[in-house]
Amino acid sequence: MDFKYDVIVIGAGHAGCEAAAAAANLGSKTCLITMDMNKIAQMSCNPAVGGIAKGQIVREIDALGGYMGLVTDQTAIQFRMLNRSKGPAMWSPRAQCDRNKFIWAWREILENLPNLHIWQDTVKEIIVENGEITGLKTLMDVEFRAKTVILTAGTFLNGLMHIGKTQLPGGRMAEPASYLLTESIVQHGIKFDRMKTGTPVRIDGRSVNYDLMGIQDGENDFHKFSYMDTSIRHLKQLQCWTCYTNEEVHQILRDGLADSPLYNGQIQSIGPRYCPSIETKIVTFPDKDQHQLFLEPEGETTQEMYLNGFSSSLPLDIQIRALRKIPAFKDLVIYRPGYAIEYDFFDPTQLKHTLESKIIKNLFFAGQVNGTTGYEEAGGQGIIAGINAHLNCHGGEPFVLGRDEGYIGVLIDDLVTKGVDEPYRMFTSRAEYRILLRQDDADMRLTERSYQIGLAKRDRFDLLIEKRDEIHRVVDFARKHSVKVGPINDWLEAVGTTPLKQGCKLIDLINRPQITLDNISEAVPSFKEELDKIVERKEEIKEAAEILIKYEGYINRERMIADKIERLETIKIKGKFDYNSINSISTEARQKLIKIDPETIAQASRIPGISPSDINVLLVLLRK
Repeated sequence: MDFKYDVIVIGAGHAGCEAAAAAANLGSKTCLITMDMNKIAQMSCNPAVGGIAKGQIVREIDALGGYMGLVTDQTAIQFRMLNRSKGPAMWSPRAQCDRNKFIWAWREILENLPNLHIWQDTVKEIIVENGEITGLKTLMDVEFRAKTVILTAGTFLNGLMHIGKTQLPGGRMAEPASYLLTESIVQHGIKFDRMKTGTPVRIDGRSVNYDLMGIQDGENDFHKFSYMDTSIRHLKQLQCWTCYTNEEVHQILRDGLADSPLYNGQIQSIGPRYCPSIETKIVTFPDKDQHQLFLEPEGETTQEMYLNGFSSSLPLDIQIRALRKIPAFKDLVIYRPGYAIEYDFFDPTQLKHTLESKIIKNLFFAGQVNGTTGYEEAGGQGIIAGINAHLNCHGGEPFVLGRDEGYIGVLIDDLVTKGVDEPYRMFTSRAEYRILLRQDDADMRLTERSYQIGLAKRDRFDLLIEKRDEIHRVVDFARKHSVKVGPINDWLEAVGTTPLKQGCKLIDLINRPQITLDNISEAVPSFKEELDKIVERKEEIKEAAEILIKYEGYINRERMIADKIERLETIKIKGKFDYNSINSISTEARQKLIKIDPETIAQASRIPGISPSDINVLLVLLRK
């Protein structure tokens, strides 16, 4: 057997799967190394994909030719579009998935990809020669040779789990940790630290009184994750449920804080601020007498339920006693308690925007090893790392997404420019151009770029062109078609908007908040005829066209701002300054610029601690 590859991916979580698939689909001879082939793409925490800003990332992965959206549509048991009450920039798709079917759907894809081989083993050492990675060794003492390596080890590097005072080594419950690999990497000068995350109790659904809980149904419209011709299984959607903690619950938790690894000094590493444990919630918000919890099914045929909102590392008995004070859980039976896990990660400011190490050539990092949290953030990094690892092997310009091109671009730029002081989670507020980065148009932004490098295939590109042409046709019709004063006024008054005093273009009516493409088409028969010409993906195209019409001013303004900033992205400064010798900028600025070594003026301006006056000094020096 030949153990020589173009690309080797260490770890088959969400980052690793996307990285391996991207590299293989681009033509690289690829190997994916995993501890357990039965846990490929395991959903370690919540069996759900998407959510606020995260759903946009999944749409971007799909637009690039990745698989997370396809697998989610295939295994979804409930789908919802979040933030519908807000503008379309905030709409975020989310789906509950069948955990086991998700794994096997991914495995079926990977095992049948040309150019991809899977090897079950644990990596213990990387091989570096003259500052460049050339291979690795495993616990089986198998030596692999590779042109590039992508590390996507998740929470497994020296992983340690906590349940009260009990400590268990492992990367996930009942799965071994990975030892020796961190030490092999840091001896080459790469810095690492420790982070902490957690997961809730898993409940036996037969012990729950659902009559005492609120019901959360899924939605049955056309929305899904993939832009390809997939169908989400709306008829099989399962319910989720909601309930609340109470003061009795909180008192038991407060009494147990002395045994909490988070508060007794047992855990020293950095935890997530935006997905706190239940004990952190009661400490941070002492005046709040209840917290909402969501009970979510793990699959179609299992009784295992996930209690979203109750992450904890408190002792087992405290978790159970507290939960039984919630009426719906009076007779609670659990499969296992919640736990916290500590693991190694590497400072992402040591990476280029391609996710290649600045220190070891051809070594890439993606996922939680970069200090992020979440399947979606991992998958987004994975596909970019996979693309660039392939390009390093076979030539081509680096594939980097700008902050105005995708949430994935925002994510990676934040990591390599600002670093992390807690597990990084994506939010819409992190993106300054979020009206440009909507979930409906990720294919418009990214599919053509991916097609040009050979990742997105012809069928995906043809669907994009067809969709783009249909949207433009609908918008052009609305822009050119005139509506006369007359019978339309009765209809306008009926929908609660001002009647016309003179004729106008159809697009002016659609811009009114009370009017949609659907309802105006009933009042303007010629427009209905135009919409009826849409044969495929009719609802998707209508929604995209309506967004472009109603938000045209906002979109154009944001595009103009992004284009101005883009000019700063073209001013390269890497290698042009000895920052230590520039006394006209602050000491903090010099230190940060030396550490990050930004590629452009624009990147330098985003480094925390770099002031506008520091940027002006650099621009003046450049002109000299």
